[in-house]
Amino acid sequence: MTAATDRDLDLVLFGATGFTGSLTAAYLAEAVSRKGGPAGLRWGLAGRDLTKLGDVRDRLAARFGLDPAAIELLRADVTDQASIDAVAARTRVVITTVGPYLEYGEPVVRACAEAGTDYVDLTGEPEFVDEMYVRYHPVAQRSGARIVHACGFDSIPHDLGALFTAHQLGAAGPVRMRGVVRASGLASGGTFHSALGQFSRSSQMRAASAARRQVEPRPQGRRVRSVGGRPTRDPELGYWLLPLPTIDPVIVARSARELPVYGSDFTYSHYAGTKTLRYAVGGALTAVGLVAAAQLGPVRRWLGAKVPQGQGPDEARRAKSWFRVDFIAEGDGRKVHARVSGGDPGYTETAKMLAESGLCLALDDNPPTSGSVTTAVAMGAALTERLQRAGIRFEVLS
Repeated sequence: MTAATDRDLDLVLFGATGFTGSLTAAYLAEAVSRKGGPAGLRWGLAGRDLTKLGDVRDRLAARFGLDPAAIELLRADVTDQASIDAVAARTRVVITTVGPYLEYGEPVVRACAEAGTDYVDLTGEPEFVDEMYVRYHPVAQRSGARIVHACGFDSIPHDLGALFTAHQLGAAGPVRMRGVVRASGLASGGTFHSALGQFSRSSQMRAASAARRQVEPRPQGRRVRSVGGRPTRDPELGYWLLPLPTIDPVIVARSARELPVYGSDFTYSHYAGTKTLRYAVGGALTAVGLVAAAQLGPVRRWLGAKVPQGQGPDEARRAKSWFRVDFIAEGDGRKVHARVSGGDPGYTETAKMLAESGLCLALDDNPPTSGSVTTAVAMGAALTERLQRAGIRFEVLS
């Protein structure tokens, strides 16, 4: 395993002209300008249009009192693999917000895996994650690159929250854990388009998952499962629970396969929580309707036009939004109730999580690993501490 220590840049953000990308760029610029921040960070912005990138850089420099020359601009276009390769060769970490990732993501993963460059993204697309594992996990292992998907609301609160809860429980034997998500605010346009795309590709998703299972090692002497569960009422939390078929439980299970702190026989279930049965039924019907609509091309395109990519709510709307993920874990005769919570999940906190993931890989002392890995495996405690300092709460309630 090699380390990309000889690069002239620490971190490059790809996609800063988009809505979530611009929030991520602003977070990085604010961090650099802050007393006690990553002074001397060598970073840049990458994209197709250097004029637009220059406008972003100038706004950031004026807002945060930075020297514009300290933020390098790099041309990168996913239709030009050589341009992506050149960016990956110059930096230690690439952050990309350019999605849907199934359509635009592979050139960046390929470049980073081959160059030994760490990679983080915002994807919640299981098919993309599985295909990238099959094609580039061995390549990244040889080069030393850490390919870390799902570094936003999908799936950091769930992945690091489950790890935090497992540490608090400290069970060696079988462990049963459930995560229950409640949130306000809007999903980003990119997330919505990715979801519509995935809903229309169920057979391809199954094929990609099966291909990954053929080559992915299983834990020796331990068992790990994510189970769908069923709609029910949680007697401890007081919520109606609706099984949530997102990428989050898959990510949690992959972390649990790599880390023994989850116990000898780990079972995880993932739910959305609602206060009333009416909201639970409405949520289930909405989900079924979206899945059905996604099967029809004209309807899928009409829905996509209603939630355009690259746009999002204003700061006042985001300031009112919040998320909370409760974890209930039982094992070795003990029970722990932990919680991860924060502000606007779809944009503000997602940009924070993504930026802190990139900074963590570039600057912190992380566990020795390489290949396609989760946030819990790649960064674990270091990223949790970063997020706590940034205002995301990890707490034990009982």
